[in-house]
Amino acid sequence: MTATLDAGHATAIGARRNEKVGQVVSTKMQKTIVVEVEMRKAHPKYKRIVRSTKKFYAHDELSSARMGDVVRIRETRPLSKLKRWALEEIVRRSSLGQIEDVAAKTAITPAS
Repeated sequence: MTATLDAGHATAIGARRNEKVGQVVSTKMQKTIVVEVEMRKAHPKYKRIVRSTKKFYAHDELSSARMGDVVRIRETRPLSKLKRWALEEIVRRSSLGQIEDVAAKTAITPAS
């Protein structure tokens, strides 16, 4: 009896998915962002900190993320050939994106 309750409880919570935090480097595709994640690891022999970066393609349904934003992405089922991640939340907005929005608004409004 308790085994069936535990199994039902596990599906209600859902499987724990892998999450990563990185910076948006491209938003040129529709509903897709490219997130660059920096990993820092000690070198096995020399014990120096080595930085390595990897790019992940993530699904952004509302196209809300902008270049330079720091975002959290979560692992999901394969959505396309390269997309296996989905945008979870925008951790920090980029000031660069706000400057681009202001420039776009001024370019749209006609000068009288």
